[in-house]
Amino acid sequence: MDPILLGKGITDDIAVTLQPRLGNRHGLVAGATGTGKTVTLMTLAEGFSRIGVPVFLADVKGDVSGLAVPGAGSEALLQRAAEIGVSDYAPAASPTIFWDLYGKLGHPVRTTVSEMGPTLLARILELNDTQSGVLDIVFKLADDRGLLLLDLDDLRALLGLVADERKDISTEYGLVSAQTVAAIQRSLLRLSQDGGEAFFGEPALELADIMRVNHDGRGVIGILAADQLVLKPRLYSTFLLWLLSELFETLPEVGDLDKPKLVFIFDEAHLLFDDAPPALVQRIEQVVRLIRSKGVGVYFCSQFPDDVPANILGQLGNRVQHALRAFTPRDQKAVRTAAETFVPNPKLDVAAVLAKLGTGEALVSTLQDKGIPSPVQQTQIAPPRCRMGAISEAERAQVRAGSPVGSRYDTAINRESAAELLAQRAQKAVEQADAPKARTREQDDQQEGGFGQSIKDAIFGTKRRQGMIETMAKQTTRTVGAKLGNQIVRGILGGLFGGKR
Repeated sequence: MDPILLGKGITDDIAVTLQPRLGNRHGLVAGATGTGKTVTLMTLAEGFSRIGVPVFLADVKGDVSGLAVPGAGSEALLQRAAEIGVSDYAPAASPTIFWDLYGKLGHPVRTTVSEMGPTLLARILELNDTQSGVLDIVFKLADDRGLLLLDLDDLRALLGLVADERKDISTEYGLVSAQTVAAIQRSLLRLSQDGGEAFFGEPALELADIMRVNHDGRGVIGILAADQLVLKPRLYSTFLLWLLSELFETLPEVGDLDKPKLVFIFDEAHLLFDDAPPALVQRIEQVVRLIRSKGVGVYFCSQFPDDVPANILGQLGNRVQHALRAFTPRDQKAVRTAAETFVPNPKLDVAAVLAKLGTGEALVSTLQDKGIPSPVQQTQIAPPRCRMGAISEAERAQVRAGSPVGSRYDTAINRESAAELLAQRAQKAVEQADAPKARTREQDDQQEGGFGQSIKDAIFGTKRRQGMIETMAKQTTRTVGAKLGNQIVRGILGGLFGGKR
């Protein structure tokens, strides 16, 4: 399979390419603001799409949306493409699907509370260890009682149940305090105000819809609108980490392929690791290390290479480093770190060149035969064929109208789950409490009164006094008994003494 052309070496005048069969060995695109990182991402996404590899990336600034429409094809771009050696360069759009957690600039992206799980949900809610432990109990309780956790209403209902049955639940599952439950509820309120309400629910995102290939064999590029989402860094990073974890847990082992099954580009990667607990960083390292064998390539994009922890940085085989401006001690350290991570090139002073790179230039090192990194090259990055800038609302609407997945995700579904079941049970309990109970005769007697009660007492009697019916019955019994007794006595005496009846 033809390699993906990234650009042309300025020093050695050779083509700088990325081998598709090594595209699942992950990568890094780094550089200061305004040095051309976004254009490099677009060139990379186009290259994978043209060979049939689906791509999913976040659009933090809004200009990645230009992938959906053809570029202008100006003389400057045509000349640059010719200099680099792009023989078939022509303006072209890539097959694109727009996604948006808020459902405004793309199809809504949803997942259920159960699929997110307590660990990642605790990170979004910024819970401490004690609160995270109570959230674990909530999820276990839902499983044990067969209650579906689909949206935030379900989680609120479960928290209310835990608060009501706190003593019994503490005995069976572990200590739960009212203060901890209240803290989680307040965190849910903040998440709801940040727009998280729309993220949890159904229909949930199916991984097959971000791994699509269109009718002409090109990979579909999924673009996540993140210009507003990135303002909520916890929600942004946790969503992308959840998506990466879902790919890791769902896809089968395939080993090394001719090309990746999916390329996942994580822009503003530092947000993933800022304030992340060690356990979460370890989880990310595990996923990045092992997801390669599932045919998924992960590419991080950030300003500084050291935004990515060293253990994860060591897994990134394909590197594109744009200019770093050494204005501060932190910048100078980042330049040294970046220079040390590249395979040396005798013709190139990496540290000196790194601070002098122009816009659209980068130091590039990719994996070649047998997975060996190539010597770093000062590279002029190839221009993308799409528009290098944001698209209009009308153009976005046109792309959304032709989307193959719009009918599936644009309408939310709210089926019966924990909130509805618990509400039904509460309603039944209220109805049973309000229903009239069966009354005894004494209660009826106490409630009734007046003249009617007096007549009733005279006829039927009371506990202390006989009624007319009871008196007449006793007199009748005595009269009949007396007559019958007399007849029996006379009969017996007549038989004894020979008398006549």
